[in-house]
Order: sequence, then C-alpha cells, then structure tokens
Amino acid sequence: MKHMLSLMDWSADELRALMTLARKVKGDPGVYSTKLAGKTLAMIFEKSSTRTRVSFEVGMRQLGGNALFLSKNDLQLGRGETVADTARVLSRYVDCIMARVFAHATVVELTCGDVPVINGLSDLLHPCQALADVQTIVEHKGGAEGVTVAYLGDGNNVCHSLINAAARFGFSLRVGAPESRYPSAEIVEAARAEGADITLTADPGEAVSGVDVIYTDVWASMGEESEAEARHTLLAPFQVNETLFAQAAPDAIFMHCLPAHRGEEVTDAVVDHKRSVIFDQAENRMHAQKALLLTLL
Repeated sequence: MKHMLSLMDWSADELRALMTLARKVKGDPGVYSTKLAGKTLAMIFEKSSTRTRVSFEVGMRQLGGNALFLSKNDLQLGRGETVADTARVLSRYVDCIMARVFAHATVVELTCGDVPVINGLSDLLHPCQALADVQTIVEHKGGAEGVTVAYLGDGNNVCHSLINAAARFGFSLRVGAPESRYPSAEIVEAARAEGADITLTADPGEAVSGVDVIYTDVWASMGEESEAEARHTLLAPFQVNETLFAQAAPDAIFMHCLPAHRGEEVTDAVVDHKRSVIFDQAENRMHAQKALLLTLL
C-alpha cells in the first residue's frame, strides 16, 4: 500500500506521472468528477489551516467523494488512545487519512492502519506543498528540470520537501540561511546521494544571484511563536525585498507557501509583484492533491 509521507518514498517516474495527472485534472476537472464516488477522506488536524483544509476538502468533493474534518478535539488522539489504535479504527470507516500534525512520528504511526496516509504537514516535511510548488514551476517555467530555485529563510519542513523535490524533479536548489538554521544535514545528504544539486549558503546575495525562482516561508511556524523575536533578528538579512529580488533573473518568479507575514520574510512590493505567483501556487495545492488522491485511491 502506497502512502505520501515524503516525496523520497516515490520514484521520479511515479512523481512525474502524478504531476502529469495534476495538469490533466486542472485542465479538465469534469472528467474526474465521479472518480472517487463513495470514498471518504478523514482529515486529522492538530494544527489549524486554511489551504490544507480547504484544498483537500473541496478537492475530494470535486472528485465525487466525501471529506471528514477531525480536529484534535474531535478525537481520542492523545487522550488515552494511541495514534496506532486511532489509525486502525479510522481505517475501518474511511478510505484514506490525511493528517496535519506537529510531530512527524505521528503521521508515521498513522500508517499502522489499513488505508493510505497523506502527510498534510509535519515538523519535518510538507510534501503536498512541494507537489504544488513543482506544478507551479512547470506552469511558469515550462518545466522543472534545469531550473534554479533559491529558498531563503528558515531551513524548515517546506525547505526539506523542496530539497526532496530537487532530487526527484531535477531542479537546482540554493538554500540561503544562517548556518544555525540550515536544513537537516541528513535530508541534504540523502538528496545529494541521488544526484541533487543542493547549495547551502549564509549569503543571501549568493543564493539569489541569477536564479529563476525565489521562494521563502515564514520565519517561525505554528508552535514556534516563542522563538519569533529571535528568529526575526537572525533572519532579517534574508528578507525577500525588491533589492534582493532584482538580483535574480529578469524573468524570475516569486513563490511563498503562505500565509505570508508581510513586512517580515517578504515585503509588500514583492508579494504583490507582477511576477509573484503565490496564488497560482495556492490554487495548485488542490489540483496536485486531487491527483494524489486519485493515484492512492
């Protein structure tokens, strides 16, 4: 049984096929409107969400299926019942589980059930976001292979999944961050071992020079609010502003997984720039995830 916990669990050919399907689903959604009739997706949320909840819920319904929202307060999860037992129970009722959680170990333990599990976000990885990112790059750059992407800021779960995507889709990735906020060395080395071109630099100018895509994310994720002030001081040189954006290629696009903290990791001028594709990116969450649900179910 196939799960989507990490892009690295799927081969390059499998992911390219998934992306091809995502483009077909986006281009002609009516063809797929009854493909998952009678199927139910359980959506577990330990962390609140706009894009993840709406894109999965609407996407599942557009495929003819049902989506069931389950917050941490709706479940016995963490109140005596183990994650594994919750997964075993849910898998008797539903056809797939998507979970947006704090600890990556939680989404791994959910695979103890008998249905596919999708990592909707964990502290380690955000593979669904990376799928939407690749779809957006392909739409705006004609393909992903040979493209150079600069990611600026905290080496977090989004950054980790971009590193995985670089290994699977063939784009070069430069990560610009303070050394103390570099991404996981294990994830970087695993990608490099599969031929990925990954550069780490503490110089934001070096990271963005001549690149095709500039990408950033919030500096402190949900659950890290206590670190926000320290992160702001540390990461301020990596703010994506007009000066930094101008150092990229003349046709470079700006990407952000959202929500954006305007005036922190990115300025209004860049968020609202004519080459900002952040809302295409947000829309593609739904199309990529519809393709993923079709593939798994």
